[in-house]
Amino acid sequence: MIPKLGVCYYPEHWDRAIWEDDAKRMVELGLSYVRIGEFAWSRMEPSEGTFDWGWLDEAVEVLGRAGLNVVMGTPTATPPKWVVEKYPDMLAVDAEGRTRKYGSRRHYCFSHEGYKAEAARITRQMGERYGKNPHIVAWQIDNEYGCHDTTISYSNAARTAFRDWLGQKYQSPSELNRAWGNIFWSMEVSEISQIELPNLTVTEPNPAHLMDFRRFTSNQVVRWNKTMVEALRMHTDAPLSHNYMGRITDFDHFDVGADLEIASWDSYPLGFLEDRIPADEDFKSRFSQQGHPDFQAFHHDLYRAVGTGRWWIMEQQPGPVNWAPYNPAPLEGMVRLWTMEAVAHGAEVVCFFRWRQAPFAQEQMHSGLNRHDGRPALAWAEVEAAAKDLSALGELKQLQAPVALLFDYPSQWAWEIQPQGQGFDYFQLLFEFYSSLRSMGVDVDILNARDAKLDGYELVIVPGLFSFAHLDWKHFDQFEGHILWGPRAGSKTDDFSLTKELPPGLRDFDVAVTRVETLRPNTPRPLRGGGEARLWVESLEIGEVETLLETSDGAPISVRSKKDSYLGAWLDPVALKRLLVLELDSLDIPTIDLPEVIRVRKIDGKRFVFNYGAQELEFQGQSIPAASYLII
Repeated sequence: MIPKLGVCYYPEHWDRAIWEDDAKRMVELGLSYVRIGEFAWSRMEPSEGTFDWGWLDEAVEVLGRAGLNVVMGTPTATPPKWVVEKYPDMLAVDAEGRTRKYGSRRHYCFSHEGYKAEAARITRQMGERYGKNPHIVAWQIDNEYGCHDTTISYSNAARTAFRDWLGQKYQSPSELNRAWGNIFWSMEVSEISQIELPNLTVTEPNPAHLMDFRRFTSNQVVRWNKTMVEALRMHTDAPLSHNYMGRITDFDHFDVGADLEIASWDSYPLGFLEDRIPADEDFKSRFSQQGHPDFQAFHHDLYRAVGTGRWWIMEQQPGPVNWAPYNPAPLEGMVRLWTMEAVAHGAEVVCFFRWRQAPFAQEQMHSGLNRHDGRPALAWAEVEAAAKDLSALGELKQLQAPVALLFDYPSQWAWEIQPQGQGFDYFQLLFEFYSSLRSMGVDVDILNARDAKLDGYELVIVPGLFSFAHLDWKHFDQFEGHILWGPRAGSKTDDFSLTKELPPGLRDFDVAVTRVETLRPNTPRPLRGGGEARLWVESLEIGEVETLLETSDGAPISVRSKKDSYLGAWLDPVALKRLLVLELDSLDIPTIDLPEVIRVRKIDGKRFVFNYGAQELEFQGQSIPAASYLII
């Protein structure tokens, strides 16, 4: 399909008299899709059982008649006050035992059965009314699961559901005691009903207890989403989606995505740079109006895997946002660049948030494609240019990358629970591998570690994988390329105990981790040939293997056999690039020494080149303006 553009629109915010003109202008701008409805429950059902669908019927008709494809959002992220009054215990509870009050959004606990039934009811009502409407081509279920730290709840509803989940998993207290190692500190229980939630303990809770709570919490999101899917499925054949966020890892997106046709995510490059990327002040200053050159692409590739190939951007930043510590405007050209980069990574649709800036409430400082007075904002011209770009490009076909990076949400939970050293973050570890590869012009596919099909890849990278218990080993046994493991990969059992044999425990690979250390930021370990090991260092006992990297005193840090390599440290950028160049060169995977601000993407016989810099640059004999792209 040819990629298309869209926008998020809130007809309930605006006078009915301007709807037709808004729709007409959307089409003239080059937009094809419009998302509506996801926050409008109080207008759909002002009081229990009293519905007002007329305004929404009319909005769908106005937009559809103008030639726009409607994406209908279900409104369950913003239950109205009457729902909260009906279920006062539906609100989530934070780790300190404080109830998260009504007054903004996402004010519900995923474990509350009463609210889940209420949410399914309004979702079903929408499906019955709009499921066969020809103007509605897709659905969005809820909005931004996990946003505002709303996945994990310590409510009474969560405690009851957690005990039930544990009972189904372990079947008996003795089996739970064995799996968790509850003999330690005399934590054995005689009934599963004695298990409490793992918060407000004197010191850290049992990591196995906490890991099961995180698995349970993720499963509650999956079950909740599945209930909404089932409420819609019987009424519509249109594809279902959810809009995920950047660097939200509280639940397993692959498991949620298994019940949906499309994965989408909400891309806010400047907000995320300020709010979610651990970079120094100099870096953030240099990219404050462009965003991190790799953060968006990482999520494009991740959500392409979550959606098994089909993915959208449901919200794209068009100007200053309202929620980050600092909110600059994008550098002129960046909105167009972000749009085309998403398309180069396979986005079917890129929707901008929002059509018109709201003059009231929490998001009134958040820009749109139009100012709140209805006149075009600065991004308007860039969206218009992007629409023309897409029309000229036509259909694009994705290519399999030479390198695959395996991603695993439970590994993020595991190392949050037991980092061992301050700063050990699984997401960041994988992101640094991804970013280093991109800086060398190498395309990367991100795969679900538990279901990774490896055929056709030349190099597969598996850093920090918590446990090997759920790997499908037949894919690895049949794989004809090379695998880079570590650090910390395969170091725990699924019950969060140390493995019986020393990790990584790989067959036909004579390497074992005998000790781990975590280093202070000011005591990195220098490597021979350049670069440093920092934060995490493993002592490796090796046999007949080749040493690739070693410390200045000769201790092996990275070793290689015919099929496998193992890295026993967290490397700084210099050392990581050295290692990856060695691995890539051995496999004849070509690299390019790119400037810091240049990124490339190969697709269907074309190479997109993106300039994230604030100045014009020369690349391979061609000039690329600041904040722009070209195709060579």
